[in-house]
Amino acid sequence: MRISGGKARGIPLRVTKSGLLRPATEANRERLFSSLHHRIQESKVLDLFAGSGAYGLEALSRGAKSVHFVENNRKIYKDLKYNFEQVRKSASLDTTAATFTSWDAIDFLKKKQDLYDFIFLDPPYPDFPKIGETIFELLRTNGFVHANSWLIHEGPMEAKSDFNQWEKIKVLGKEKKGSPSFRLFSPLLSPNPKRVQ
Repeated sequence: MRISGGKARGIPLRVTKSGLLRPATEANRERLFSSLHHRIQESKVLDLFAGSGAYGLEALSRGAKSVHFVENNRKIYKDLKYNFEQVRKSASLDTTAATFTSWDAIDFLKKKQDLYDFIFLDPPYPDFPKIGETIFELLRTNGFVHANSWLIHEGPMEAKSDFNQWEKIKVLGKEKKGSPSFRLFSPLLSPNPKRVQ
C-alpha cells in the first residue's frame, strides 16, 4: 500500500497484519482526494481510528497543514508513527505536522477539544452501528467542527448515513452491499453548542 498523490506519492506504508485493519486502497483514496480538490491544502485534519494512517498521511502529502492521529492499538500505533516518518522525510515536513494520541476514540472525543477542517472516520465496520451516533454527536457538540468542516466516513453502503444535525453532502462509491463508500457530511451547528461530558 502506498501514498497515492502529492509530495510523498509512491511512498509505501507499513500495514500491521491484523483483523482489526481494513486499509483503504490506493484507488479509493485517489478517488476521494480528487473529489476534495484543493480544499485539503493548509487544512487541519483529524484522523480517527487512524490505523496505518493512510488518510491522514495522504492529506499531509497533498498539502494539509497538520493532522492529529487517534489510534488505540499499540502495535498498529507503532507502525502508524513509522509511516509518518517515511512520509515526513519524503515530503520534507516538519515533525510538528502530526500529533498522535493512543486512546480509544470515544474517550478522546470526550476529553479533548480542538477545531478541524476535515475529519476522517474509519472505524471497524462491525463497531459502527454501536458507536456511530455517539461519535457524530460528540464531534458536533464538543467543539471539533466549525460550519465549514467536512466529516468523511468510510463504511459499507448499507451503513447508517442519517445523523441528527449533520447534512450529507456527497456519496462516493458503488451502491452494492458490502462495498465501501465514502459519505461526506457537514455539521449543522447551533450558535452555542453545549459540550457533552
